Amino acid sequence: MTAGAFHPRRLLVTGGAGFIGSNFVRHALHTGADLRVVNLDALTYAGNLENLRDVEGDPRFRFVQGDIRDASMVARVMREHEIDAVVHLAAESHVDRSITGPAVFIETNVGGTLNLLDAARESGVARFVQVSTDEVYGSLGPDPAEKFRETTPLDPHSPYSASKAAADHLVSAFRHTYGLHTMITRCSNNYGPYQFPEKMLPLMINNARQDRPLPVYGDGLNVRDWLHVSDHCAALWSVLTQGRPGEIYNIGGNNERTNLEVVRLLLKLMARPESLITFVADRPGHDRRYAIDASKIERDLGWRPRIPFERGLAETVAWYETHRDWLERIVSGDYRRYYDEMYARRGPAAAPTNR
Repeated sequence: MTAGAFHPRRLLVTGGAGFIGSNFVRHALHTGADLRVVNLDALTYAGNLENLRDVEGDPRFRFVQGDIRDASMVARVMREHEIDAVVHLAAESHVDRSITGPAVFIETNVGGTLNLLDAARESGVARFVQVSTDEVYGSLGPDPAEKFRETTPLDPHSPYSASKAAADHLVSAFRHTYGLHTMITRCSNNYGPYQFPEKMLPLMINNARQDRPLPVYGDGLNVRDWLHVSDHCAALWSVLTQGRPGEIYNIGGNNERTNLEVVRLLLKLMARPESLITFVADRPGHDRRYAIDASKIERDLGWRPRIPFERGLAETVAWYETHRDWLERIVSGDYRRYYDEMYARRGPAAAPTNR
């Protein structure tokens, strides 16, 4: 059941220059006619303002560079922009990086979330959506009937997923202790345009395009549920505007595939030989299987994934093929200059004060 429609007017999106964040900013501006969106992003390695080139001139959009670990800055942004809703996507999210350097994951994903919650409570924010991950649930066995449900106990297996689980607990605590109207979403593996190329699909696409080896962990039989990012964004909008405060919503694509299946389909789409597949040493603590039961959000909010995996993957490959300049600027590091070049064109008065 929904709590009645909520119409945000001044929405703060954290991490809105990243993969899911930039797609959600675009979705929100397209869907909310009277909506103003403030994008707060630290522009770490995965943040790229080129992802939002097509909306940077929209008067309803404002970018602020800032790190959610800075509590005073977070509070100031909430207050000055009179934020009434938050969709919190900013996070350190790459599992391999969390294994080699876990501290920043705790600082950003836990400490940063605490700062946002404190500021939201002080500012009287009406809705706070915490965007989490299915990885907080741990790993499933091979039984296809076994899936992650909202009631599945949390059992994170990597520093990344542990930091997200801790943040989820904080969000829930602020709901129960302070009455903040929070909701938590947990999604499966996203894919689609603007994904940073250290992630599996854009990495494989880029390597295949150059006839370079495609590294597959272990035996390649780890199972993931694949969700197109546009379907995920539609689900987040449904949760923000129709969800019941205090609830958790699992978001999945109903597309369970082994990593090896995905790589083989990708090579077929790109007309490349399977001999490019190279098996490499498995990731430490690599979860074997994730699978989402999304029946709650389908039943309560009427959301369903609309993009079949084969079509979505083909469209994703085509997007990267037609955006080679975007991909090459990331690989070379040139994308980091886009911020300064953009504001140099507009003049110093246009640059965000939180640079």
